[in-house]
Amino acid sequence: MIVRISLLFTFFIISCSCGTSQGPRSLDNTENIPFVYNKLSANDKSKYADEVKAKYEKLLGNRGFSGQILVAKNGEIIFEDYKGYANYNDKSLILAETPIHLASVSKTFTGMVALKLWEEKKLDLKAPVSQYLPKFPYADVTIEELLSHRSGLPDYTYFMETRKYISIRIKNKRGRWVKKLQLVSNDAPFKTGIYNNQDVLDFMITRHPAPAANPDRVFKYCNTNYVLLALIIEKITGTDFPTYMNETVFKPLKMNNSYIFSAKTINKYTPSYNAKMQPYRIEKYDCIYGDKNVYSTVRDLYLWDKALTEGTFLAPATLEMAYEPKSPTNKYWHNYGLGWRILTKPNEERLIYHNGWWHGNNTVFTRLIGETATIIILGNRFNKSIYKGKEIASIFTGKEDTTSLVE
Repeated sequence: MIVRISLLFTFFIISCSCGTSQGPRSLDNTENIPFVYNKLSANDKSKYADEVKAKYEKLLGNRGFSGQILVAKNGEIIFEDYKGYANYNDKSLILAETPIHLASVSKTFTGMVALKLWEEKKLDLKAPVSQYLPKFPYADVTIEELLSHRSGLPDYTYFMETRKYISIRIKNKRGRWVKKLQLVSNDAPFKTGIYNNQDVLDFMITRHPAPAANPDRVFKYCNTNYVLLALIIEKITGTDFPTYMNETVFKPLKMNNSYIFSAKTINKYTPSYNAKMQPYRIEKYDCIYGDKNVYSTVRDLYLWDKALTEGTFLAPATLEMAYEPKSPTNKYWHNYGLGWRILTKPNEERLIYHNGWWHGNNTVFTRLIGETATIIILGNRFNKSIYKGKEIASIFTGKEDTTSLVE
């Protein structure tokens, strides 16, 4: 649990005085009061550690896991482990300092940096994207809709492909008409080689791929949203996204093993692996960032979690806004706020999280805000069991929850 004087009163005052189109104009003095964790007793810490270890070994540790795990409670690390190889060719081990691709957990950084610019009154969440990217061809899409995946935009990992599947009708051996998927040529390649964020925007400007839905009608998770947000951050700050993230997030928070992978750091590429131990080679989408491409460690992500929990990166009222569901809750109780997935099962701890998948990387970043507990799992060899790591939360909540998290 946590202690902060008059926190709810502060939330009320700020939320009443600020719309989402302008940053907080003034913060109550209680915002400057240091965040205080309830210290764990030695017995509680030992008990939690034993329970986490047992659950981890059952879910992951003995199931071919290659990666890092860290579990923290009340501002203290209670369990961590490192297994497997960073490189299966030279058999270099995964260590605490080994950066692993975060996949879509990267979106938490892009989203929170966007909200930081909103706090600084440099970004208007209600403004159309075209205000910052003038040639952007989808007139009614706003910044907030990018953050909440309600833009209705198509996903670049589909519309930039040079081949696509279409459904056709053919007769089977019995003479009956059946549907079959057939791979056909799509548009000519936009360019050869490796794509970057500007290529995604230029493709949308010149070829205007059909939207997946009208703006603000439905939730449709779409990587394109966060690719555009990274471009907008670059436009506002006048700094390339990898440099800006390093100077404003990683360095100040002492996340010394974190960086954004891009074309400039292509020599640092480290392959991830499929379940059969085959490496993924670099491909055309690997230098696009904002939606992915943060490399980090569980210890660095723990520092990120602490900065958010303690209110040292964003004001608590801003975070509360980010954690508010922006779409109707589906039957599985999943939702999305601004940069975060949300699990809002009735009568249970609200869970703020983001998972990720890219090539052989699976990642889990699960945060129990009320319990001040965090579960971080990063893998470099594809392993679906990684997503079961959320079940560790039952150790803190006292409730077994088998609800699956969205990848």
